[in-house]
Amino acid sequence: MLIVLTCILVPVSLLTVWVHDIALDTDRYVSTVAPLATDPAIQDAAVARMTKAVDVRVDGPAVASDLAAWLQSQGLPPRAASAVKALGPKLDDAVDQVVERAATKVVHSDTFVTVWTQANRAGHAAVVHALTGEGRGAIGVSDGTVTLDVGTAVDRLKDELVAAGLTPAEKIPEVNKQLVLFQSDKLAKIRGAAHALDVVGNWLPVLTVLLGAAGVLLARRRRRALVTTALCAAGACLLVAIALVIARHYYLDHLPPAVQSPAAAAAVFDTLLRFLRVSLRTAIVLGVVVALGAYLSGAGRLPRAVRGRADHAADSVAGWSDAHGVRTGRVGTWTEAHRRALMIVALLVIALVFALWNHPTVLTVLLLVLVLLALLAVLALLAASGRVATGSPPEATEAARPGPPAPPAPPA
Repeated sequence: MLIVLTCILVPVSLLTVWVHDIALDTDRYVSTVAPLATDPAIQDAAVARMTKAVDVRVDGPAVASDLAAWLQSQGLPPRAASAVKALGPKLDDAVDQVVERAATKVVHSDTFVTVWTQANRAGHAAVVHALTGEGRGAIGVSDGTVTLDVGTAVDRLKDELVAAGLTPAEKIPEVNKQLVLFQSDKLAKIRGAAHALDVVGNWLPVLTVLLGAAGVLLARRRRRALVTTALCAAGACLLVAIALVIARHYYLDHLPPAVQSPAAAAAVFDTLLRFLRVSLRTAIVLGVVVALGAYLSGAGRLPRAVRGRADHAADSVAGWSDAHGVRTGRVGTWTEAHRRALMIVALLVIALVFALWNHPTVLTVLLLVLVLLALLAVLALLAASGRVATGSPPEATEAARPGPPAPPAPPA
């Protein structure tokens, strides 16, 4: 039961951590959405939106009509006034081209990246402050009321009025600078849910690991239980990854009409889920690696053959080194005597490094596996050198280990 619960909680923990980071961790959120500022789909959508916004404010036909009417009132012939009025659509096209070039230049510059990052950081920090009360921000929550602090804007307005020559503005009295945005009785529940998410996001992964460890330790065949737990957890993460692919296709096929750029919507979807996908892939690779390592440490025919070939290769290298005067002395002998304990320590150190790694990836898993293999190879070579120094092959060493005492001989 513990193992089944662990396999279910592994993808749930990854989903919880992802939601926690997106909703409550401003730095993580900003690092997630920062690449969108240079995404071509987002840039094209931003250029189109800016051009359309300016087009709403510049009405070429209206401007041409007003100009023609004014010129006609000043004595311009009607035919000439009609020609001026006909320039309205061309004026619209010219303005659109100028605005599009200017918008493209702005969006593809470093200024847009800076504005994008600052806007997302400020907006997310305000949301976190409203949901948790942590940090400092202009938005506050108290007894179900969301307020916006406009004190800085009021002070700036007073300074601007005084600088413009309106000296009586200095006598503007202090007023309530909290602008009520909205009130809701459900805000307390929302903040409670945010607090629960904060707690669960930090402790659910730890609880999942403890449950898995307890399930493996309580099993009768622990090595097989570890292999089963690792493979089932990896399979559960694979199912969630497949579900995300299906959800992406469904989401993009059912976009509301208000979405003007499906490519930009796809870019946002992929970017927000990027770290979740990385976490799922990391969990899958880690599960396969742990299962493979547990299997190869077993007593089956294939694991024993693999370990035997590795020891034979280490003995060959140690024999060649000894023949050429390269010896490890007491270090090799001590390593051979304590090889199992040293392997366990190396495995625990690698596991601790992985646990303390901030947001590990597939490359992190592969790197730590390579480091572990390198450590095991060094231990194997040192142990083989110790066997060569004592003149005992692996079979002799195994046979020399103390066994149960022999039964007494029967009386004559």
